[in-house]
Amino acid sequence: MSDTIRIFWPGDYRDLPNQLALPLLEAATAQLERALDRLGHRHARVEGFLSRPHEAIAALGPIDEPLIGLYTHWVYGPHTVDGVVGKTNPLLMLSNFSGTWPGLVGLLNTGACLSAEGRAHSRLWTAEPIDADDETMARLEAWCETGVIHHPDACVRTPPPVSDAADTLAAEVHAAMQAKRPLVLMLGDTSMGMTNGYFGVRTLHRLGFSEHKVDQAWIIDYGRRVSDRRIEDALAFVKDRGVTFHYGAANAPDFTEHATREQLRDYLAVLDMVHEFGADAIGWQYQLGLIHQRPPSDFAEGLFNSTCRPEGNGDTIVDATEADQGNVLPMEMMKRLLKAKGLHQSVAFHDVRWGIEHEGRFLWVLLNSGSAGAYAFNHDPATLQGVHSFRQPAQYFPTPGGSFAGESLPGAVTWARAWLDDGEPVMDVGQGEVVSLPPDTLRATWDATTPEWPIMMADLGIGRDGLMAHYQSNHIAVCYGDILGEMIALSRRLGFRVRYLSDS
Repeated sequence: MSDTIRIFWPGDYRDLPNQLALPLLEAATAQLERALDRLGHRHARVEGFLSRPHEAIAALGPIDEPLIGLYTHWVYGPHTVDGVVGKTNPLLMLSNFSGTWPGLVGLLNTGACLSAEGRAHSRLWTAEPIDADDETMARLEAWCETGVIHHPDACVRTPPPVSDAADTLAAEVHAAMQAKRPLVLMLGDTSMGMTNGYFGVRTLHRLGFSEHKVDQAWIIDYGRRVSDRRIEDALAFVKDRGVTFHYGAANAPDFTEHATREQLRDYLAVLDMVHEFGADAIGWQYQLGLIHQRPPSDFAEGLFNSTCRPEGNGDTIVDATEADQGNVLPMEMMKRLLKAKGLHQSVAFHDVRWGIEHEGRFLWVLLNSGSAGAYAFNHDPATLQGVHSFRQPAQYFPTPGGSFAGESLPGAVTWARAWLDDGEPVMDVGQGEVVSLPPDTLRATWDATTPEWPIMMADLGIGRDGLMAHYQSNHIAVCYGDILGEMIALSRRLGFRVRYLSDS
């Protein structure tokens, strides 16, 4: 491999997050450069952030030398992918492992986008300074010499045998899906360039699903038709059922009841569209197209994933934030399996945000801006107790609006994620346990990430390095209860190749 290595900075589309992350990124770049010097390899920087797809095309496209992208904060997939797709030069994605600066989240998303297109790449991550971590240095040296890092893959296992009872239940659910194909109402297109989360209508049809895509402008149009009476009734409902609103905090003086009313307007507008088109589930883009026009979608999305919701019928309406079909498919499948098995149907949408060691276990910090339903916080289908609504952080959400936050309760869980392996549909599945942390530990962990968002501390059955090496998304679908066998069987019937991710 050539001993001249180019270092580039994928970025956020928005300038403020890039500028906030710049000191950390400069420090990480200096660490990487010292590491490459020690290993005897020349290097050069690609100047500036790549914060638009055309910048990646212009800056990375002409480069045939090895590339290292540094991921120290949230970045958009196209700011790497569009510059390297169709090429074969060695590519390494190197990230931090930090809750406060979610470079690892950007790496997981970008890696999945690359995998969907069959673009070879390697991953490396560290919670320590790059040039001070012996294991990171050894893996970096291996990549510099060969262009590839081989991570242990013992955690990627053949799925366990499916019981007759689980297979029978999956067959019943599959028959119902064949009799009436599930329809996903897609509000907009891929969010923030997360092309790993968009399968396309032909793949969806192959898997037994359909989509109906509408422009997000319809939310504004339909919202104008929502009466003030319906909004007031919805507001009274969420207050009566136990939501705690944190209006007028010192760092959020613009978060008022008016913002919640507007979020409920959007909820009701989308509910009307769901009814009009007979949709079973929702993929809601929101970012970036509506961030200056409407309040954040998160409060509305949390309600859709709750059985307790305004104008509800006792069921959830599966909602995947950021228009992520890689989550909406398993979420809808899991909902149907849960109902058929007599378990509560709510499925939470989360980011794989970070992880910590606690009492000999590795716990993943699952933390998304608001697509976790209320059941996770109270285990009571008839209430919204435990839901807190804080102003979404202004650096990402300039229009004020509240989150749908809470602490997820302990319990056994099943998790899943759909992805594309060079176009082939794959379903990853696993089991784990949500763990309750001591209050001080939980508070410190929450504050180190985004305390306005819902949190789930989960042992996913797979530790840090196995997931970082092999997981193909920054998102995950999680439900309470054991439906692992049923999920394996249903996934196979629908046409997915199934992987079981577990350390044991």
